[in-house]
Order: sequence, then structure tokens, then C-alpha cells
Amino acid sequence: MVSIPTLWLPILLSAVFVFIASSIIHTVLTYHYKDFKKVPDEDKLMDVLRGFNIPPGEYAVPYSGSPKEMNSPEYKEKTKKGPVLLMNVWETGDPALGKSLVQWFIFTVIVGIFAAYVAGRALGPGAEYLAVFRFAGVTAFACYTLASWPESIWFKRSWGRTVKGTIDGLIYALLTAGTFAWLWPG
Repeated sequence: MVSIPTLWLPILLSAVFVFIASSIIHTVLTYHYKDFKKVPDEDKLMDVLRGFNIPPGEYAVPYSGSPKEMNSPEYKEKTKKGPVLLMNVWETGDPALGKSLVQWFIFTVIVGIFAAYVAGRALGPGAEYLAVFRFAGVTAFACYTLASWPESIWFKRSWGRTVKGTIDGLIYALLTAGTFAWLWPG
């Protein structure tokens, strides 16, 4: 067994590697640029929505507060008339990426801690490279990818976007696995 504090270097270094890789994926590579579609007559829609002064948050349209309300004739009529949508409203102005980047880095450290916990409980000091790679990699892959799949199942997120996110997660998991296997205590 290897303790989590013993694995501080692979935890932090893998987080740095994943952070760099994700920056390259989202700024240099272009396969995420078409993750979202443009709505028809975007300017008109924005003008109409602006008039409602909707605070930042997540919204469902039409909204039902309970299963009973979801089965009401009024709710069913609204869904038939449409549009039916899930909407995420951000604060206006330029997106403040700094806070999100800090949160993303903290998340990558947390994934590293989970990888350290699982691999550290399963393996002892001097474990073989591929054994460490396997335990850390599977744990990191699960952390980086599996939570997004229900978004496509339940909330109609594009499966293409989920598959691309899964590929990203595989890259992040391989970097995490390689870092842990490389720096595993002897």
C-alpha cells in the first residue's frame, strides 16, 4: 500500500500535464469549435431574452416543479407547442475564464488524488509500470468522462460532444496514468 501523501508529485504533475493538454485541445485543435449550433435569427432571440433580464442559472422551458405538474394537461400542451429547452444563462460581458481555469486545475488535482487512492490501495511500492498505469488510468478515465454521459442520455446533449469529451478524457487519463507509473515509488 502507498499513501496519498507519498504520491503528491504524480498528483500535481499529472494535473499540470492534463491542464496543458486541455489548453492545447481547446485552443489549438479545432474539433470542439462546432460543439454548439447557432440558433436561427440569433440577434432577435437575444433581444427578446434580454428584455426578461434572466439572472444567471439553469432553466427548463417549460418548467414543471413536480411529476404531478409534468403530467398536467397544461404542461403537456406547452411541450407540444414548443420550444422545449434547457437553458444555461451566464453573466453578461466577457466570460471570466480565470475562475473556471482555477476550478479546472483543482478538479485535475482531485482526479489525481482519486487515482492515487485507488492505485495506492491496490499496489505497493515498486509495483510494475503497467500495473500502476492500469489502476491510475482507469480511475482517471472514469473521473474525467463518465459523469458526462448522462447529459446525453437525459438532457439531450449531443452524443458527438459527449464522444469528443470522452476522447479528451482518454487523453487526460493516459497522461495521468503515465505520470503515476513514471513516478511510482520504488
